[in-house]
Parts: sequence; C-alpha cells; structure tokens
Amino acid sequence: MSRRPVNPSRRCGGNSDHFWFGGFGSRLESVNRVEGDYLCTGEVQRATPILQKAYGDSLHKVLHVGPDTCYVVSKLLKEEETEAWGTEPYDIEDADGNSKALIRKGIVHMADIKFPLPYRPKSFSLVIVSDALDFLSRRYLNKTLPDLARVSADGIVIFTGFPDNQKAKVADVSKFGRAPKMRSSSWWVWYFRQINLEKNETASKKFAQASTKSSYIPRCQIFHLKSLH
Repeated sequence: MSRRPVNPSRRCGGNSDHFWFGGFGSRLESVNRVEGDYLCTGEVQRATPILQKAYGDSLHKVLHVGPDTCYVVSKLLKEEETEAWGTEPYDIEDADGNSKALIRKGIVHMADIKFPLPYRPKSFSLVIVSDALDFLSRRYLNKTLPDLARVSADGIVIFTGFPDNQKAKVADVSKFGRAPKMRSSSWWVWYFRQINLEKNETASKKFAQASTKSSYIPRCQIFHLKSLH
C-alpha cells in the first residue's frame, strides 16, 4: 500500500534499560532482531493475546495509532467485547474495500499526529501506537506523546523498532518516502522521564508474566506507560 503523510488540511473530523516489559534489563535483551516482518504494526496482532492478559478490561475500548491501522482495527474488532478505533497518519492511496468501509463508518480516521487528536481526554481505555513515533522528530514527539496520554484512561502501549534494524529503514524509505529514526530503549526511557510519562509498572509486570507463560518474544521494543491524570 503506497502512502504519503496526511495533509494537515485534511485532518480527521468526527468523533541501559532494555524493555519496559516487566522490569528493566529483562531476559529479552537477547531477543533476535526481526526475521521476516519488520514493521511493528504486525507485531501488535502477535501481542494481542498477551495484551489481553495484561490489561484485561482496559482492552475493551482501544485506539490504535499507526500505519495499516485498518488491518489492526479489523483484527481487534474480532476479539470478544472489544471496541476499536484507528488513526492512520498516512494517506491511503489504494485502500481496499474493508479499509474504505472502516473509514466511511468513522471507525478509522486519517490524521496528522503532529497535531492534537480530535478526542476528549480519556476517550479510550488504552492507546496502542506502532510504527508512528519512529517517524517523528523530538520536536513533534514533545507534542504527540502527551496528547496520546491525554486521550487514554488506563495507559499507552508503544511498539517501536530496534535501532539496528537496517532492513526496516530501507524498506520504510520505499514505503513511506523517508527513513524512520530508530532509537534505543535507553533513549526512550530517558525521554519518557524528560516529559514526565511514567512506566506502567503493573501492566509491565503482567505483560512479562503472560509472555513467559506463552513463550512470546517480541520482534519490536514494547513500552508500557501510564496515562495523564
């Protein structure tokens, strides 16, 4: 699917610390870098059963932010008692029928996430972000991350790429027109502290426990943050 950044004039209307994976320096430090799929949006689907165990009822009203959000939302809507919405930060030039239906129904919106999202505070129980923050400079991260925390009630889950994933960088240039800035986990942890976003200790611990039981090893960095209250 070819994409370009959403035109701001068309913004949507309508409604070393390795992983924050249950503790710093977890057993996942030696996780293999991506084999096959390299975008973290695909990882959201793999992680959904783990997220359900970690967040419980908080996964019943979810906003996904990132490219291919129609795909993610479609999968989440198949989960029992789950309501899901999506924000697509890139224009979809060749959307399929399912994507067009989700957009037409107002379930998925297209919006430039460098600007405030058109949602009230705590509109969603959980916000999941994948393959979106890697494309933002720190200037825009300073605005976007607090805004994501504003619209979530129970937390934010961030899926971001590994800094040494050159395969993803090359592929993303052809797909999105520019390369992402892959940051290290230690940089993210430092940055979260700079903007006063706190680690969600409870969710991190539950996620780590569920991952161990399910032998789940992520292909992306995953961070669990608290919402702004």
